[in-house]
Amino acid sequence: MNYNLIFLLEEPSMKNVLEEILPKIIPEQSFICIAHQGKQDLAKSIPIKIRAFKTSPHTQFIIVHDQDSHDCQKLKAELLQICQTAGQNNPMIRIICHELESWFLGDLVAVEKAYNLKPNTLSRHQNKKKYRNPDQLNSAKQELKNLVQEYYPATHSKKIAPYLSLTDNKSKSFKVFIQGIQNVIKNLNY
Repeated sequence: MNYNLIFLLEEPSMKNVLEEILPKIIPEQSFICIAHQGKQDLAKSIPIKIRAFKTSPHTQFIIVHDQDSHDCQKLKAELLQICQTAGQNNPMIRIICHELESWFLGDLVAVEKAYNLKPNTLSRHQNKKKYRNPDQLNSAKQELKNLVQEYYPATHSKKIAPYLSLTDNKSKSFKVFIQGIQNVIKNLNY
């Protein structure tokens, strides 16, 4: 099968999220999300996947990677170099600041709904400084675990993803990701 969009992802939890939100953003596009087992696995796999998928001019590779403690610009440049060496000159690379849980902390209403918490249990904190800009948290995963003790990244991303608002998220990297996908679709349709 030919796909318009091929997502190369650092981890399975990102695949859980994207498989939930992408049909809402791009219902008319075919896509595949390929999860890897961490940063090194993704980096090794990029050239293999680029060569394996016979791409048409309308195929777009999208790489999604956590920033963690990396310099964002340097990381993006390294990933772009891997793609270009493999013959893909125009991938979209999105770095999540700092990690996927930042997207969840940017939408505490979604977290409440996922865990069947009373309204305003968590969302009343959304305007506190650290939740207004969750991308600045060094350990969003730990912060989310502090709010919801049963949170477990590998499986709970499936619980939260259906409730994520595409428009009311405080995470800038989430907004940039959504806007990037919308721009790719506009370009594919020309």
